[in-house]
Amino acid sequence: MSETSPAPASSSTPASAPASPHVIDVTTATFEGEVLERSMVVPVVIDFWAEWCGPCLALTPVLKKLAREYQGKFILAKVDIDANPEVAQSFGVRSIPAVYGVRDGQVLDGFVGVQPEKVIREWLGRLLPSEAENLAVEAAGLEEVDPVAAAEKYEKVLTLDPESSEAAIGLARIDLAAGRMDEAAGRIATLERRGYLEPEAERLKAELALRGQAKSTGGVEAARAALAEKPDDLELKFALAEALAAAGQYEDALALCLELVERDRRGVGERARQTMISIFQLLPTGDPRTIEYQRQLSLVL
Repeated sequence: MSETSPAPASSSTPASAPASPHVIDVTTATFEGEVLERSMVVPVVIDFWAEWCGPCLALTPVLKKLAREYQGKFILAKVDIDANPEVAQSFGVRSIPAVYGVRDGQVLDGFVGVQPEKVIREWLGRLLPSEAENLAVEAAGLEEVDPVAAAEKYEKVLTLDPESSEAAIGLARIDLAAGRMDEAAGRIATLERRGYLEPEAERLKAELALRGQAKSTGGVEAARAALAEKPDDLELKFALAEALAAAGQYEDALALCLELVERDRRGVGERARQTMISIFQLLPTGDPRTIEYQRQLSLVL
């Protein structure tokens, strides 16, 4: 391990190894794009080094060799701490070489000092996506174009990793898109027994609830016609709100639900409030409709 204070420069530097498309030099200006953003697609291994650091020069050939061997399964991002002290400081680097693994924008693991190649391979094995994780990514990419193939891949993921929430959620999403409501609900219920749900699973649960509630309405036009005959019937107004929500007409549904909360807070208005919450879960994060109707709902309550 070498402290981060200058020593005599060596004529052998990390740049002496053969170039590879999987090895990049990163600066303070390019760090966010080349490391954090890129790690959303492929794991990035950050190597903090300096030309005067002897141990760095011993570790570099091993890291570059592995980057070439793994053929793009990870990117080796080299950061010269002398030229880019801000990046090193942000990671709290005190000694070099210092190596960190980043996936999905998050630092997962790291080590300091020269390590045997065998140890580094084991470390990469913990950092890189597993076969099940890779299959789940492939399945997600197939959902819209070939849901049958996507489902087959998700099932294989569950064979490799029975606890994979990504696969269970993916299968629930496919079932829901195909109208298999009971199958989708069963998968979400199984996930919920863990005591929590991922945001996507919460979204699917909300959509299942809205579709289930709207079944008896016969659709938007039928619900409108029924309400037209009895315009003061709050239950029929709620049925129309449910039908609108199930049809994806969220703003109209929210407006009706808010009216019901105002008019009958402890009766049909409570169910209308729950429907509003389900719609909020379905809308994208930060959607202006969510912001506006959450504000109005809080004023009413």
